[in-house]
Amino acid sequence: MEPEEHHHHHHPQSPETPPPSTTTISPPTCCKCGAPTAIAAPPPSCSPPPNYRPIRAPAINLPPNNNSQQAIILAPVPQSKPVPPISPPFHFQTPSKKIQSPDDVRRFHDSDSGKHFLGFVVALSESIRGKKISDPCHVSPATAAIVSVLETLLHWVDEIPPTQQAARYGNVSYRAWHERLVENSPDLMLKFLPPHLEASTVEIVPYFTDGFGNPSRIDYGTGHETNFAAWLYCLARLEVIKEEDYPAVVARVFVKYLELMRKLQLVYWLEPAGSHGVWGLDDYHFLPFIFGSSQLIDHKYMKPKSIHNDDILENFSKEYMYLSGVAFVKKVKKGPFSEHSPLLDDISGVPNWKKVNSGMLKMYKVEVLEKVPIMQHFLFGWLINWE
Repeated sequence: MEPEEHHHHHHPQSPETPPPSTTTISPPTCCKCGAPTAIAAPPPSCSPPPNYRPIRAPAINLPPNNNSQQAIILAPVPQSKPVPPISPPFHFQTPSKKIQSPDDVRRFHDSDSGKHFLGFVVALSESIRGKKISDPCHVSPATAAIVSVLETLLHWVDEIPPTQQAARYGNVSYRAWHERLVENSPDLMLKFLPPHLEASTVEIVPYFTDGFGNPSRIDYGTGHETNFAAWLYCLARLEVIKEEDYPAVVARVFVKYLELMRKLQLVYWLEPAGSHGVWGLDDYHFLPFIFGSSQLIDHKYMKPKSIHNDDILENFSKEYMYLSGVAFVKKVKKGPFSEHSPLLDDISGVPNWKKVNSGMLKMYKVEVLEKVPIMQHFLFGWLINWE
């Protein structure tokens, strides 16, 4: 390749960039997952972080740091793992927070619990590969009951209208919704738990109630989404969810959860928790982009760059989670897409969905499951054991 075709902007201050004499000219790569991309990296100049400290955790618009990028590029692609079922005697317990430092995060990832949890997310992603949301799939009575529980939570939003208040973000009526969630959760679990597992509510309810945001801060982010995924993982360990249920867990349960979260975000104006500002994927969610990119693997005519086609977004976002994620971002953020969502824009230059999906999985591990501010809220009990 001729040197003038090299469009990738190296950060001038980046220590990883070798001196020009030894640089091999290579095509530009996605700044997050390392896959080749047709689009140049965003220029390194960006606004400095604000020097005031707002009361809420600020979204500092720094580009992703180089160490993090290197970690993602060099990381192996996470692999799926079967969920180990529990056997008696059962020792259900109230789960608690354990992670306080990067060492704790490493300890979690090196443990069987950490490997099996990430392996479960990968298995869910693989289960939906090449499938549309509306495709028929096996729906067990337990899965159907979980969907109807989420329907109930959707109805409550209609019953608890937002309060008229001066502040746009953080509507206080969300606290009333969340209070109802906490009061009713143990009974809601009994709608799908078999009698011999009813004692597990002490352990699984905290994951569930943490999966929809924080009532004191009135915020929601990828940490809450991860607790919801951990709740599903607990149900898989209890064998309420079995491997043949995975396609329905994504296309029925998770899609319903996403509908509920979008409604909560829009009705009560939840603050994004620990948002990366424009450098995040989405202010609230990560998993729809993992599952959604898997859905599109080997699609005949939809490519990663198709997200720029508004007709495609309009016609297909009901069938594909990745497209509905992009459509939601375009709906709530103003201005050019490349400015408010440079990362999603960057990823649209990756040549195929398989590369997008493996990049997303690597990025989820590094940017969500290895971040102390997110994982300090993760819960450990008997089902997800702190080893």
